[in-house]
Amino acid sequence: MEPLQLILILLAGTAGGFLNTLAGGGSIITLPLLILLGLPAPVANGTNRIALMWQNLVAIGNFSHKGFFPWKLGIIWGIPALIGAILGAQLAINIPEETFNQILAIIMFVVLALIIWKPRVAPQITAEKISTRHHLLGVFIFFFIGAYGGFMQIGVGIFIIAILTILTGSSLVQINSLKVIIIAIYMLASLLVFIINGQINWPLGLTLAVGNGCGAWLGSTLAIRRGDQWVKVVLTVAVFLLAGRLLGFY
Repeated sequence: MEPLQLILILLAGTAGGFLNTLAGGGSIITLPLLILLGLPAPVANGTNRIALMWQNLVAIGNFSHKGFFPWKLGIIWGIPALIGAILGAQLAINIPEETFNQILAIIMFVVLALIIWKPRVAPQITAEKISTRHHLLGVFIFFFIGAYGGFMQIGVGIFIIAILTILTGSSLVQINSLKVIIIAIYMLASLLVFIINGQINWPLGLTLAVGNGCGAWLGSTLAIRRGDQWVKVVLTVAVFLLAGRLLGFY
């Protein structure tokens, strides 16, 4: 690996980990870079997941250290996401990519509006405070979110934030602490599928993981110290960047 490649991967990983922890869409930075470096798309997709796995573990540790660790709810909704991710990592989506991207971009703007203009804040996320109906609804929804995450992953964090906002009504800091637990659970399953199928470049993946871990630590620290307003700012930027890419503006 050349020095310039090393620097690019570390910088991209840090930016991607930061965005993914606070909002989502960080893979729009890291995935194209891996492909640009010569990896086939499936290998780039699998390699990127090494960094994503490590990034979420770092974020979980930082949130937990600061007192944010809703592990029960994370497991309840993480397991169906894990099952969905196994399927999503092995199956292709039949809808044309251009149509899919356009629909996804539109949905993302709707999601952003829901989060910014209709917040419902509760002091703490716990499994006991969630109704049975919302528990069951979450199980159903997170199966499909896991399937999408297993297939592509790009932008999944934004959708998880939107769903958790609706289901829990909690603050964005609390929601982010729950989000990284759920993603870590299903990311492990999808990563194993790519490993078993030999779709991993370990040197690039481990290097990218270093950057993603740094970005995750920075993002989770900022979320805890600065609160919801800073998370909303980063979330807004992430949505516009990802939607612009999906719509083919750049």
